[in-house]
Amino acid sequence: MFRLINTDNKSRRGVITTPRGDIQTPFFMNVATAAAIKGGVSAPELETLKCQVMLCNTYHLHIRNSTQANKKVQVMGDELIADMGGLHKFTNWQRPILTDSGGFQVFSLGRGEFIGVKPPKIKEEGVYFSSHIDGRKIFMGPEESMQIQRNLGSDIVMAFDECIPAGASREYIEKSVDMTTRWLVRCKDEMARLDSPAALFAINQGGVHEDIRIRHMKEIAELDLPGYAIGGLAVGEKKDDMFRIIEAVEPFAPTDKPRYLMGVGTPSDIIEAVYRGIDMFDCVMPTRNALHGTIFTSEGILHVGNERYARDDSPLDEKCGCPTCRSFSRAYIRHLFKAGEYLGGRLASMHNLYFYNNLMEEIRTAIEQEKFTEFREENSVKYSRLL
Repeated sequence: MFRLINTDNKSRRGVITTPRGDIQTPFFMNVATAAAIKGGVSAPELETLKCQVMLCNTYHLHIRNSTQANKKVQVMGDELIADMGGLHKFTNWQRPILTDSGGFQVFSLGRGEFIGVKPPKIKEEGVYFSSHIDGRKIFMGPEESMQIQRNLGSDIVMAFDECIPAGASREYIEKSVDMTTRWLVRCKDEMARLDSPAALFAINQGGVHEDIRIRHMKEIAELDLPGYAIGGLAVGEKKDDMFRIIEAVEPFAPTDKPRYLMGVGTPSDIIEAVYRGIDMFDCVMPTRNALHGTIFTSEGILHVGNERYARDDSPLDEKCGCPTCRSFSRAYIRHLFKAGEYLGGRLASMHNLYFYNNLMEEIRTAIEQEKFTEFREENSVKYSRLL
């Protein structure tokens, strides 16, 4: 269930009620692709970093850690996790979990990113593809994706859709979107057959074509699902195109359902998307960048490996209350990176995750006080500048 608490122009402050607790919106989901946060941060530690929702990936958890029960039967990774009590018990994370459908990975990992992996074969029934790990032949369609996500025990499941390749023709995009709609209906039917308690979110597609995006959002809105995502806007499109599509689609997204912009993004991207009516976000950026010493702060972005921080005894961010900033200096964290110590990436990851989650808290407060426009003007550009 989703309830709006307040609005400030198009920015929305709300709450999603789930069996595992309320989720305050807008919010950022901390990405645990293979049921683990990059940088050595455990699920229980996420609570100290103000995390509300953990995001795991259907594709990776399906193909990894599979076991051979006998010569003919192979137990896939999601089945093993189901045997272990589901993701919540497996990871010791007791708050809500969202699982991506695996669609993005099925297409992206099979389109030439890994040498020796044949391109996926897309048919009406689903997708035939090869594992990027060992080349094993795998099939996944809407029903299989729902079954895997049911095994994982997630609270929010994403519909299986086609991630449209960059540079696709308008004709291809239109046919792909139509198939994604048919797949969405099958996802909904399979969820009902499985008697799944999870909430199914639809995904809007259509490339950078406003008319296709609008048509698709109108069609999927008629299915009256618990939530609606905008996909395919974090795969290389220009920022202007991303914001243009959000603005075009937003009027046609149900106002009484949460809106999720998939795979986005920088702190500035998030602020700009909230300004345009988005409620939910996820991105690997906080931890991926942290592992390379790139730190997000209230004054901008710093690279802690730079020589200028060698004798800097201040915290990564003077205004931050994360465990890293309360205990360690820039000089020490720089030393850890230069010495090749894993602790450097862990401390940086904890800071960046806290920064993102704290940013969402500040955004919620600004919307409640109807001061989000001022918040955006003060911080959107500032958070993108290099220090």
